[in-house]
Amino acid sequence: MTMKLKIGDPAPQFTATTTDNSMIKLSDYFGRKLVLYFYPMDDTPGCTKQACSLRDHYQEIQDKDAAILGVSTQDVASHQRFTEKHNISFPLIADTDGVVSRAYGAMGGGGLTGTATSLFGVANRITYIIDESGHIAHIIDKPDCANHAEEILKLL
Repeated sequence: MTMKLKIGDPAPQFTATTTDNSMIKLSDYFGRKLVLYFYPMDDTPGCTKQACSLRDHYQEIQDKDAAILGVSTQDVASHQRFTEKHNISFPLIADTDGVVSRAYGAMGGGGLTGTATSLFGVANRITYIIDESGHIAHIIDKPDCANHAEEILKLL
């Protein structure tokens, strides 16, 4: 059963593999803000708009002392192709076993859609802004893909 995270909750700890095959942990980002966004699949229209919005505003987000990590269940090779094709400037986590997605409530959930996405191993679209101490500061549970960076910048 997936727990629904709330603002103020400690962000679930994780260790994961990124686009360049390096291992990262949530604690690597303590001391700065982290935009942790979950998306269904590399190189689909909505996910591409979302990643490109963040790419286009990456410097502004960094200027607010925040890092970005994208998370989906595709493997490193898929993330590398997506990153190269769209010049994505931040790491993507290859959550192939869905452990990170489930810890953040981004996989599964109620209803037919939640069950279907969980069965197919596809993450839901949700973004968490984690504060410098590792707690959930903001949750965007229905991101506007084309303008996602602007939504985030208003909250940082």
